[in-house]
Amino acid sequence: MGTAFYRRGSDAQTDEWEASAVLFFRYTLEARGIRTPEDVLPLYRKTATRLGLDSNVEPASKTVEGWFYDGRKPQRAFREVIVEMLGYSIDDLWTEVPEGTTPNFAPLTGASPTALHTDPAVGVDLNEMKRTGAMAVQRAKEFLLGMDREVVGEDTLGLLDDEVGRLVAAYPREPLSTLWPDLLETQEQVFRLLEGGRVRQLSHLRDLNVKAAVLSFLVAKGFNDMESPYQAMTMTRVAASCARTAEHAGLIALTDGLKSLIAYWADKPEDAYHYASQGAATAANLRGTVGLWLLGLRARAAAVLGDEETVREANQEATDRRERIIPDDLDQLGGLFTYAPEKQLYYTVEAEALLGHGDAQLAAQAEEAVRGFSDPSSPNWAFGDLAGSQCDLALIRLFSGDLDGAAAAIRPVLDLPSTHRNNGIIVSAQRVRQALLHSPARTAVVARDLRAEIAAFPANRPALPRG
Repeated sequence: MGTAFYRRGSDAQTDEWEASAVLFFRYTLEARGIRTPEDVLPLYRKTATRLGLDSNVEPASKTVEGWFYDGRKPQRAFREVIVEMLGYSIDDLWTEVPEGTTPNFAPLTGASPTALHTDPAVGVDLNEMKRTGAMAVQRAKEFLLGMDREVVGEDTLGLLDDEVGRLVAAYPREPLSTLWPDLLETQEQVFRLLEGGRVRQLSHLRDLNVKAAVLSFLVAKGFNDMESPYQAMTMTRVAASCARTAEHAGLIALTDGLKSLIAYWADKPEDAYHYASQGAATAANLRGTVGLWLLGLRARAAAVLGDEETVREANQEATDRRERIIPDDLDQLGGLFTYAPEKQLYYTVEAEALLGHGDAQLAAQAEEAVRGFSDPSSPNWAFGDLAGSQCDLALIRLFSGDLDGAAAAIRPVLDLPSTHRNNGIIVSAQRVRQALLHSPARTAVVARDLRAEIAAFPANRPALPRG
């Protein structure tokens, strides 16, 4: 690996050159065999094409040399491609790595760094091997699903268990574009089994209806992430119907929570409050965390409505009930079906931010909420919750008069790859922009630049692959 150098001293006769650290940007490229700026441009073009970006907007050779040799941070126009290309945030990529050390930055889940390949002399490209292998697995799944032509058997249910579990775990961690085809296909398989009249045991019928409710919940959430509230609400009603057929009180309450969530992001706080209250009543005697989620949803909706008293009451009730929680089957499923302490803190902070509050104590809570989602290896990590908590921190710092701190808090959100910019993240970022418009610091250069950047943020945000 090459070593970066810096000049110390202003007198040309006494200048010294000393070995220093290299940027993680260059470290990552060299680790993949890319050792010159000239080799960067083809990879950049390939990534930009995959993102569907204008091929005319690419860095000049001198610009890439500045990134590679001088450590200059790229302009905003190039950052999306760089993040997608290497799979790390701009802040991590432009962090120095001391010579002789091994960096330990967490990659962005769902970003698409250059894939490893087998030696061309050996044979098939690794990506091609994975693709053909996946086709074989899909064919085997279809074979197994067709085996039980008369009666749905344990093997079929076990296969669906595995697939539902995988999708539930992946949903908060990966961009929707990577999951959507499998999600729709698995839902269709479950619907087909329910419609085919091949289920003989009542326990199997209930199990399939639970799976249908879970999968429909995820599809509805996907429509919400794509800013399609009508389709999201329709699919949520399908999930609710399956939950009622299965007589699963937790899932019934959960679908009310999803209706509240959809209304909240669609800027319908009265509806969001209604559905959250309805679900909270259903979940009042349940011991899992779904009841706490509904209280958090009610507090957030009340905050948008300016009802501080309800915000305090709902959050306090959730805090008191947390000590008595006994995890249920939904909590064991995980993902969007459990309400972890990290998420509860995030919702609590968001309600305060929506009320326009900001002080040192609340800023400390907001920072703790961000830290709660700082480790991608944590089972409760979710890129959407991380981005939401970062936007809340930006709001609270702004309300506290800390403009530079607000800009630093929202920076990782604005650097997210386009595939991660779902509806909730965009709405959260736009709230920061609106707060900047009304801030006493609105005329400051930092505030004007940040407003302009946030305004451009939604312009390129596909939740599904282009085309």
